[in-house]
Amino acid sequence: MANLQEYKCPCCGGAITFDSTLQKMKCPFCDTEYEMETLSAYDDVLKNAQADKMKWKNDAGSEWQDGETDGLRVYVCQSCGGEIVAEETTAASSCPYCDNPIVMMGQFSGALKPDYVIPFKLDKKAAVAALHRHYGGKRLLPRVFKDQNHIDEVKGVYVPFWLFDADADAQIRYKASKTRSWSDSKYNYTETSWYSVNRSGSVSFERVPVDGSAKMDDTLMESIEPYRFTDAVDFQTAYLAGYLADKYDVDADASIERANERIRKSTEKAFAETVSGYTEVIAESTNIQLRGGSVKYALYPVWLLNTTWKGEKYFFAMNGQTGKLVGDLPLDKGAARRMQFGLTALITAAAFALSWILWLL
Repeated sequence: MANLQEYKCPCCGGAITFDSTLQKMKCPFCDTEYEMETLSAYDDVLKNAQADKMKWKNDAGSEWQDGETDGLRVYVCQSCGGEIVAEETTAASSCPYCDNPIVMMGQFSGALKPDYVIPFKLDKKAAVAALHRHYGGKRLLPRVFKDQNHIDEVKGVYVPFWLFDADADAQIRYKASKTRSWSDSKYNYTETSWYSVNRSGSVSFERVPVDGSAKMDDTLMESIEPYRFTDAVDFQTAYLAGYLADKYDVDADASIERANERIRKSTEKAFAETVSGYTEVIAESTNIQLRGGSVKYALYPVWLLNTTWKGEKYFFAMNGQTGKLVGDLPLDKGAARRMQFGLTALITAAAFALSWILWLL
């Protein structure tokens, strides 16, 4: 089936057509005219645009060797289904996701062994201290919540991550504008100049992380990045001692879509930062091709904290290597209403004062 292509006016976005009288392309909406030679580069971009057909080379992890899993067991939470890895000496614990008891069952049979692990650098005390610092400066946080200790549980968990390497080749066309204004004794003038800006190049990505646990919120895990991979070591089960380790339940193939999304967004951001000096910049055409994809499997350290306030659970996650902490906090609705009332009163007073000054003038 033949593809239809519609040319867009760089100025207003309307469809442009060939004007036989002018022997030019002309926009019927803003009357902008284009020489045919000007659009030849546009044709080349359209002809070279291709759908992304890259196939990821998945060599993440390695098979467990005989005897390596003898000391490990899997705990499965009967409430939320979370799978936790711990040593066989652990008899019982509680689920770091829903706080319900978990029981020991199963083996690692058939699962991949991680390639790398970043060991915990910060202990439980550091996680609790980080949470209290997180309270600081939050004017709408209930005072009683800050004064009392509402931490129910703090657990260190090794979270499974798939690490993606890839190169991104990009061609991006932007519509940009520059605006200047001036005036004389009679009129105010505004002049807007429009530009078509093209960027092309390649960006290499190493170890783009995507968490392999369905129980972990992707946005939450990405919010506590980055991790310093310089601290990563070859995986050994000894690093799990004293912590829980979440077994992946989202495999590498199922994580490719999110990895592609993260790589593309980062590429778009990197290219956009090269277009400067304009009043406004809008991406009109984006073509990003990925190549050389490969995947590794690693465990990253995360402290999970949960607190209770008026029957509601609040969850926090802290990077076990850098200490970066994120999470939601309760809102003091009374304080929020008082602040909103104060702002409204301030705006009203300012408006009244301005109107009085104008009246006097």
